[in-house]
Amino acid sequence: MPAGIIVRYADDAVVVVEKPAGLTTMRHAEEAAEFGPRGKRFLPEALADYLPPLIPGGGPLRAVHRIDRDTSGLVIFARTPEAERHLGRQFRSHKVGRRYLAVVRGRPPEGRIESWLVRDRGDGRRGSGPKGEGQRAVTHVRLVEALGPCSLIECRLETGRTHQVRIHLGESGAPLAGETVYDRPVHGQPLPDPSGAPRLALHAASLGFEHPETGDWMEWESPRPDDLQAVVTRLRA
Repeated sequence: MPAGIIVRYADDAVVVVEKPAGLTTMRHAEEAAEFGPRGKRFLPEALADYLPPLIPGGGPLRAVHRIDRDTSGLVIFARTPEAERHLGRQFRSHKVGRRYLAVVRGRPPEGRIESWLVRDRGDGRRGSGPKGEGQRAVTHVRLVEALGPCSLIECRLETGRTHQVRIHLGESGAPLAGETVYDRPVHGQPLPDPSGAPRLALHAASLGFEHPETGDWMEWESPRPDDLQAVVTRLRA
């Protein structure tokens, strides 16, 4: 079992887990179907595959959201169809609290970033397209600390689109440290990365939601993992 998987909370309805970088949250059904029953045996295990022995009662888990393979931090799983539906409604109505910490190149503009994300912005990458096309995405950015040629920032998600934070930061001219996809303007060259980050420098640091059975607001904080803390320490020096 990979190091760094920590179950922060578990009851009969929900499970909150800290996911280490380098591990997929949960395999998409269409991905597994593409490989077929025999081929699935050779796919790498996802976080959801490792969790049943770690939680009381085991049983199937339903990922109500995902974070990127190379992103670390907090993830929610539902344990019942009712909890999955309730949490899904909270995500769709933007009631779930999500805060990310990130190291970026340069200084991003602070404040609200809003755009409409499409599958191909013109160079084969996901990105921002004409207003009204694709999915509306909103990220709130705050500078936490200037780190020489880089910055430590906080991102609060108003919406939760695929690669939203990565796209918004890259298109603002301050891509994530360790980013290799959304690290350039449309049809442009990758921007220099002086950070030395060993992976995507993005961490899901805070997660809050209304419990689907009790209605109580619940929230968790996750400190920066050692590999990202090492990047911050090195840049401070």
